[in-house]
Amino acid sequence: MPRLRIGVVYGGRSGEHEVSLMSARSIIGALDPEKYDVTAIGITKYGQWVRRPIPEPADALDFKVEPTATVTVKPDPTLWQGFDVIFPVLHGTYGEDGTIQGLLELAGIPYVGAGVTAAAVSMDKTIMRVLFAQAGISLAPWEVVTRHEFDQHPEAVYDRIKSRLKLPVFVKPANLGSSVGVSKVKVAGDLGDALLAAFAYDHKVVVEQGVENAREIEASVLGNEEPEVAPVFGEIIPANEFYDYEAKYHSEQSKLIIPAQVTPEQAEILRSCAVRAYKAVDCAGMARVDFFLTSDGEVILNEINTIPGFTRISMYPKLWEASGLSYRQLVDRLIALALARHEQRQKLKTSL
Repeated sequence: MPRLRIGVVYGGRSGEHEVSLMSARSIIGALDPEKYDVTAIGITKYGQWVRRPIPEPADALDFKVEPTATVTVKPDPTLWQGFDVIFPVLHGTYGEDGTIQGLLELAGIPYVGAGVTAAAVSMDKTIMRVLFAQAGISLAPWEVVTRHEFDQHPEAVYDRIKSRLKLPVFVKPANLGSSVGVSKVKVAGDLGDALLAAFAYDHKVVVEQGVENAREIEASVLGNEEPEVAPVFGEIIPANEFYDYEAKYHSEQSKLIIPAQVTPEQAEILRSCAVRAYKAVDCAGMARVDFFLTSDGEVILNEINTIPGFTRISMYPKLWEASGLSYRQLVDRLIALALARHEQRQKLKTSL
């Protein structure tokens, strides 16, 4: 059998650029060279696209442009020629938000992970919550604030938040991940600074009521029409007051507990909610679904991530590994799911 030609797209212009590099290194290192012919397609922080064969060693994925590399300011149609599957590893905006997925749909190339709609609505924490609420999934109370609204009527924004939510609250950019731009507000006087910090990344912000004394539980979901949830769940015990960017990627004090200690009844609720959330946004391929488990046993959905962190120490692959599916096998499954989804959609288009 000829090797599948895989393009791994990584880097990007979002605040999660460095996280993407870490994930891409792990994925490329796991792609079996006997099965796959791999090309790295890097996007610099300035939007330049760099296509080149995988360097040796495979973890040298910086953006030093080699003489043989193809460099463009924006992707042209020829960039995708010759690939069987694209594996997007672009966390955050311009990657996890439906933009790269739309480009690949136009190019007619199979790709790993969620489609345009699922990626876009899952990235937007406001729309995501509306869909989850409609699906009957328990959520923490939240409010949405736009930059225009805040600039024009700041006092009205403060009053609305204070009247509807209890402190502490978390202030988050609506379209970003890895806890970039997120603040925990424990006193009302800090709310303005937290909003401005989040507005540095997005024009729209979610203010979410904190769930006090709750455990952070994560689930890994895999599949297309019939998604599976990894039998093992994970628990996050952050080094800092909450699981911020520093605690996630730079602190050795944060703990990832696998397996999380949950009762059979809690596990069933977590599994059911993870599948419902996955289907509510019409997800495909993969997602990590994050929950709060309160002291009285209530399960509250936090968010869904359609391109979760994918380093070898990231929760998503580690939960599958603990469930018996190795990192390399997981990557193989995701590629197979991408091809199956593309084939199914092509058949549908042909029949119309």
